[in-house]
Amino acid sequence: MSAPFVLLGLLGDGPKHGYDLKHAYDRTLPRAKPLGFGQVYATLGRLERDGYVEQAGQERAGGPDRTTFAITDAGRAELERWVSEVEAPAPHVGAVLLAKVMVALMWPDSARAVGYLAAQRAAHTARLRELTAIKSDPSADVGDVIAADYAIAHLDADLVWLHTTLARVAELHPGVPQ
Repeated sequence: MSAPFVLLGLLGDGPKHGYDLKHAYDRTLPRAKPLGFGQVYATLGRLERDGYVEQAGQERAGGPDRTTFAITDAGRAELERWVSEVEAPAPHVGAVLLAKVMVALMWPDSARAVGYLAAQRAAHTARLRELTAIKSDPSADVGDVIAADYAIAHLDADLVWLHTTLARVAELHPGVPQ
C-alpha cells in the first residue's frame, strides 16, 4: 500500500498533524479513495514505531491537542528508496471485472453474458464521459487532470478489452445479439 509513503512525502516539506495530513492526502490523490482519519493515525503510529516519523510537538487550536509529526532521516531514506524503485507490472491478472466476465461467459445462455458485457461497456463509457468533463473544466487543478488522465487510460484499455471480448463471443456464438 502506498499510503504510508504518501504521508511521508507530505511530511517532506515540514511537520504536520494527522488532520492536515488526511486533507493533504485527499488533495494529492484527488480521484483516489479518501483516506480515513483512523487510517492516518494508525499509519502514523506504525511509521513512528519503525522510526520513519517522530512526534514534533503538540498544538491546540481551539480544540483537542493535536500531535504534530515530522519525517526522520530514516523516513527520508525509506521514502527515497520507495520512490526510486520501479513498480513491477502485476504478475497475475486479478481484476474483479475479468472475474465477472469469465463467470458470465460460463453461463449456458450466452445472450446473458453479452448483456453483462454490454452493460459493463455502457458503465465504462459513462465514467469516461465524466472524467473527460473534469479534464475540460477550466477550474480543474493539475492533480485533478493528471488523475483523470490516469483513469481515462485505464478505462480506455478496459473498453478495448470489452469490445474485443464481445467480438470473440460473437465468433463463438453466431446469432447472439451484441
